[in-house]
Amino acid sequence: MGFSGVDAVVLVVYLAGVTAFGVRFRRAHSSVAEYFVGQRRTPWWIISVSIVAAETSTLTLIGVPAIAFGTYARAEQGGSLTYLQVVAGYVVARVLLAWLFVPLFFDVSGGEILTAYEVLARRFGVRVKHVVASLFLVMRPLAEGVRVFAASLVLSAVISVALPGLPHLWLWSILCVGVLTLVYTFEGGIAAVIWTDVVQLAIYIAGSLAAVYELWSLIPGGWATVLAEAGRAGKLQVISFSFDPTLPFTFWAGLAGGTCLSMASHGADQLLVQRVLACRDARGGRRALIASGVLVFGQFALFLLVGVMLFTFYRFHPLPPITTNDEIFPAFIVRQLPHGVSGLVIAAIFAAAMSNLSASLNSLASSTVVDFYRPMTSASHDEPRILAMSRLMTVGWGVVLMAIAVLARGWGSVFTTGLTIASIVYGPMLGAFLLARLSTRATGRGVIAGVGTSLAAMVVVRLATPLAWTWYVLVGAAICVVVGEGVSAARWRRRVRSRRVR
Repeated sequence: MGFSGVDAVVLVVYLAGVTAFGVRFRRAHSSVAEYFVGQRRTPWWIISVSIVAAETSTLTLIGVPAIAFGTYARAEQGGSLTYLQVVAGYVVARVLLAWLFVPLFFDVSGGEILTAYEVLARRFGVRVKHVVASLFLVMRPLAEGVRVFAASLVLSAVISVALPGLPHLWLWSILCVGVLTLVYTFEGGIAAVIWTDVVQLAIYIAGSLAAVYELWSLIPGGWATVLAEAGRAGKLQVISFSFDPTLPFTFWAGLAGGTCLSMASHGADQLLVQRVLACRDARGGRRALIASGVLVFGQFALFLLVGVMLFTFYRFHPLPPITTNDEIFPAFIVRQLPHGVSGLVIAAIFAAAMSNLSASLNSLASSTVVDFYRPMTSASHDEPRILAMSRLMTVGWGVVLMAIAVLARGWGSVFTTGLTIASIVYGPMLGAFLLARLSTRATGRGVIAGVGTSLAAMVVVRLATPLAWTWYVLVGAAICVVVGEGVSAARWRRRVRSRRVR
């Protein structure tokens, strides 16, 4: 047991192989559109897989098992399968988005769009686009930096076993993940990102299944023991009808909060909207979104099962020296799995980290160039120049994300920290898109007022209330819609009165 030369070979082969595979997509991109959304010829089912891979990070792979493993006072806080209630909301959100937002993204009457925020520019003007796109450019690097740091926890655990005493392991881990991902994202654009996503999803699912098999074989009595021990400890609870708003994993917080969270991430975040935009048409976009919901539910169920099995395993074995539950899965991998299998599972965790990071790099570059740089430059039709800037922005954001990952050290639980950061900003962003889709009276000033009020309110909620993070997006979106509609209606009434006076 433990990390060996065989495991090191497996890990190095993966890292080198996936980087080389991504670089294969290097070609003379003729336009910015091709670099950021491809030629819109990718099959919808490939896009569906890419959506799931892009939203899955090391945060998910080590954080979700840690939630199921955790010893909490109540299941609604974690330590069971109650997180599946949030995942059910993820599925509902995709169905709603397929009919509410996807038609907006493929309305070509104003020309094809490359970012989600161009929809807002058409409806409310460029000021609203700049405000919401700016929120994305602040939120995404912060959330992604936490994810990169989460990946460094894994590699640090590996290297500390193989090479004890080596200093600054976490820093070298961040550089390893960041630089390799940056190479193929820079070279291949969205095509490289999407197709490496498919490979990486296959790897991390295979690695997770290998971990499940090994846990089953190491637990005395196998599945019968897992069911008995986990059931006795309340680990198999799925539904909680508690009305306590401070608990994150209840039926109400899960379904309502999970739905709003996923509507924001898949309908207002360029990271995932960019994949929908790469589909051939609205029909393909709808199929890709809905199919991804089925895939993501099965995936989260698998990761939670790993956590429950880890809990059962350590009922019969001493716990390794860990400081947080986030370290429990990596510690099991490097100390308990057979040679070769350990390397495969470590590679799986890196696959999740790199797929999410590559998606963030490409989406951040696309929003920076398309929403800000290109409209403001006198050479907006100079495709070679804009394309060169797109690659430069990819590198720039790569440096920024690695720097934030260094700062993320000590921010607390990587899973809840990442989701909390995103949830504070997602509410105002989702509210803006809901106003664009559902309101006939909303104005640009009203939307900006709604976004600003909502963002300020959510900071207060985070700092001054015990409200669970799963409610953040719902509350933030509701405030944005109410304020935005109210300000817009007031301006509309004033205009009507002034016309009557005339």
